[in-house]
Amino acid sequence: MKDNTNYFDVNKATWNKKVTIHAQSEMYNLEAFKNGKSSLMPYELKALGNVEGKSLLHLQCHFGQDTLSWSRIGAKCVGIDLSDEGVKLAKQLNEELQLDAKFVCCNVLDTSQYIKETFDIVYTSYGVIGWLPDLKPWAKMIAERLKVGGTFYIVEFHPIAWMFDYVDGQPKMKYHYSQEDVIYEEYKGTYANQGSKMVSKEYGWNHGLSEVVNSLIEAGLQIDYLNEYDESPYDVFPDLIKTESGMYKMKNQLFPMIFELKATKK
Repeated sequence: MKDNTNYFDVNKATWNKKVTIHAQSEMYNLEAFKNGKSSLMPYELKALGNVEGKSLLHLQCHFGQDTLSWSRIGAKCVGIDLSDEGVKLAKQLNEELQLDAKFVCCNVLDTSQYIKETFDIVYTSYGVIGWLPDLKPWAKMIAERLKVGGTFYIVEFHPIAWMFDYVDGQPKMKYHYSQEDVIYEEYKGTYANQGSKMVSKEYGWNHGLSEVVNSLIEAGLQIDYLNEYDESPYDVFPDLIKTESGMYKMKNQLFPMIFELKATKK
């Protein structure tokens, strides 16, 4: 098995720099969040329903806004993230908002080494699987951390979106739909503040929907549904148009922007 430590180290350094910039960004709108605004989307809330009293593990939680949003509506949450700066801010927000979430800094693939309990729900969202070279160990870990009868839910950008290179501002189709080779990008700014002077250095991998579905099935999960949608909740790709619903679309939409998948551990 290939050693990806260097890739993860570079990504961690980039995410540590992003935390401060994202915490001050309009996209994350931290003040509104502190004042009670949820960061969760309607379809996420619909998918998981009433979480009161349920245990929830949030994978790749950044600085914990979604984790804390679930905590606010009654879930007993644990968030994990690769970035120690992200986890540090998440813990500060948890204390400031007087919530009871816990946060752990680790590589998502190592979650089972750090967290031994099992959960009613494992949740992850937006821009998460592209940081992982192989989804089989990811899916295996999810199955390990779920109780029997527990729910896994992911909402994520559609794999077709990652076939394009966006670095020059205009999308150019460049990468295979399920490319195995690592992709390296270096660019100024971040998705939450494109005018930022920070240089993002990132290693990533593309994963097609079949890889997502089959890795979860192989790990022992039963797929409840897979849905694809044309709109993104975030303005993170070039030249998106805001719709009446407050979501974002491409001008000439030819492929879905996001997908959601729900599965159950049998």
